[in-house]
Amino acid sequence: MRSAAITGTGVFTPSASISNDELVAAFNAHADRFNEEHAAEIAAGTVEAKTHSSADFILAASGIERRFVMDRDGVLDPARMFPHLPARADDEPSIMAEMGVNAARQALEQAGREASEVGAVLCAASNHERAYPAIAVEIQSLLGCGGFAFDMNVACSSATFGIQTAADMIRAGSVRSVLVINPEICSAHLEWRDRDCHFIFGDVATATLIELDEGLTRPHYKIRSTRLATQFSNNIRNNNGFLRRTRDQMEDRRDMQFMQNGRRVFKEVLPLVSAHIADHMAEEGIAAGDLRRLWLHQANKTMNDYIGRKVLGRDPEPGEQPNILQDYANTSSAGSIIAFAKHSADLAKGDLGLICSFGAGYSVGSVIVERG
Repeated sequence: MRSAAITGTGVFTPSASISNDELVAAFNAHADRFNEEHAAEIAAGTVEAKTHSSADFILAASGIERRFVMDRDGVLDPARMFPHLPARADDEPSIMAEMGVNAARQALEQAGREASEVGAVLCAASNHERAYPAIAVEIQSLLGCGGFAFDMNVACSSATFGIQTAADMIRAGSVRSVLVINPEICSAHLEWRDRDCHFIFGDVATATLIELDEGLTRPHYKIRSTRLATQFSNNIRNNNGFLRRTRDQMEDRRDMQFMQNGRRVFKEVLPLVSAHIADHMAEEGIAAGDLRRLWLHQANKTMNDYIGRKVLGRDPEPGEQPNILQDYANTSSAGSIIAFAKHSADLAKGDLGLICSFGAGYSVGSVIVERG
């Protein structure tokens, strides 16, 4: 039976970053401006005053210390608190495609492949820059890949859903190789003026090359098994859908950007993900002691620590469950792939690991891999 393997990964990291201290200074200045402008309404009790944020609050709530962004100045402008991403001409590469191409070239180089050898391109991300033409088709053209391409969106689980889709196509014989690309401009759908969530997201792009597991000579990861699940919930939602350049007529529509009921998400997602992984491992006859590494979605350190303990039955040892959250923040679908790309080269042949992502939908996807 045909099988698939991960042969290369790539990570595009923006050059600009924002520390917690820098973000807090901008947010608190924004809060002071807001409170001054609405002093009368606040005194009358019709408007709620904005309270200050703090670096200690952010670190305790999330484990995040900084985040990379495509535009730093717009986010740190207290009068704006939103990235400035000028619209590009139709004959210019889109921002997402440019990010994705960078990550894809790294993945191809690692695998020792040419873009012309790729049979399909999937652009799997939380928020796409436009409805059509598909970002994946643009990336396919910019890289010079053959075959076909399409976009898909399963929020933070887009990468693992893309990996299963790619592996299924390879197993079915329709293609021999697939690039799964996750360009995430999360800064553009985050409400930076909301103290409860202003620190959560960062920008990045990842790419994973998946090939037919046949005659591979370079280091690779055999895809042993994949498993996906969804369950509808409104607790994480973004009504806008696509990247928004300006706060125009939707200025007063708080629900048009990222929103979440954090307490309910913790309460409902943690058991969902833990049970999903446990069931997947049981079906494959894999015990907790068989796993060398967990590469989890980088949403929140407390969530990841909880899932690690549930899956392993103990606190993870250093290196067993690598976090990149402190440096990258939550990068939606790209998070687990960043962790995999940066913390997988040291595994020995035959070692087992599990990639897992979870998020809005709810959605959860897991991929069991074996070092080849």
